Amino acid sequence: MREGKELRKTITFDDVLLVPQYSEILSRKQIDLSVNLGDNLLDLQCPFVSSPMDTVTEHTMAISMAKYGGLGIVHRYNTIKGQADIVREVQMKTDKVAAAIGVSGDFLERAQAVISEGAKILCVDVAHGHHALMKNALKKLRDIFSDDIHIMAGNVATLDGFNDLADWGADSIRVGIGGGSICSTRIQTGHGVPTLQSILDCSQTDRNALIIADGGMRSTGDIAKAIAAGADLVMCGSLFAGTDESPGEVFSASDNKKYKVYRGMASVEAQRDWKGSHNSVEGISTTIPYKGSIKDIIELMKKQLASACSYSGAVSLSEFRNKSELIVQSNSAQQESSTHILR
Repeated sequence: MREGKELRKTITFDDVLLVPQYSEILSRKQIDLSVNLGDNLLDLQCPFVSSPMDTVTEHTMAISMAKYGGLGIVHRYNTIKGQADIVREVQMKTDKVAAAIGVSGDFLERAQAVISEGAKILCVDVAHGHHALMKNALKKLRDIFSDDIHIMAGNVATLDGFNDLADWGADSIRVGIGGGSICSTRIQTGHGVPTLQSILDCSQTDRNALIIADGGMRSTGDIAKAIAAGADLVMCGSLFAGTDESPGEVFSASDNKKYKVYRGMASVEAQRDWKGSHNSVEGISTTIPYKGSIKDIIELMKKQLASACSYSGAVSLSEFRNKSELIVQSNSAQQESSTHILR
């Protein structure tokens, strides 16, 4: 007879709420949303990072994210020269320059090319980061490049994975597997951990690496919960897709509304464009309503996150993480928490 497995119950964003705290904050302007990435040259004015996807971040998005306080990661689904040219355009406008690479093939050549054009942050970007290939890549990158290059890596879903990537040389680590709006990893493979649970687990680390919440956040409320759970930064794809600054053309559909394409990098369409073929499919391609400028989205998200901090009586994100209290809510409470006047 086989021994039964013990199962633990996990939670994600809709399962929790933040408890309002005593506050003396009179204005959102009192609240500091900045994040330090380990170097004074790499201070961000807000914790928002745009995902390294070919329908989210190229030069226009990366420049705009930096302009409005965040960070954009230039995707790697391009030739080395093509990506390096994009990085050069970003570097001409800002010193907040980040680019994604893989863990095999031309990853070292790609890293050298984007660093030569001004990248100060390398994002080692794979679906399953707790892997021998990631270990090999991080160790090689740390041997070759100086410590003034910030290395971001992921994705992982467990504390063991987080600690290993930190030990292998990562300065910041993307936490979350299968939670993205166009990711089908959990459906196709059955693997994943709810993103908020992954953040809570990884927040127990004794390493110094930053936690980057990645996937599953549909609103600034979810972002606030991610930071309360332990995240230092939040990486978003769908929230920033469909904007003027995201790659791709705006088109009108039969409903006379405007849209842009948004696709997962493991979708059939993305893999065919990138590799000419597809092996495994863990994402989808879809359309997303056109949203206008990223400026308006970022500014609104800043105001909403500052309001979240004020509800917890916190004047900074670090104080918010320390003072905030998360509670688990029932199914009935979840219904009450949504806008329900029309139900």
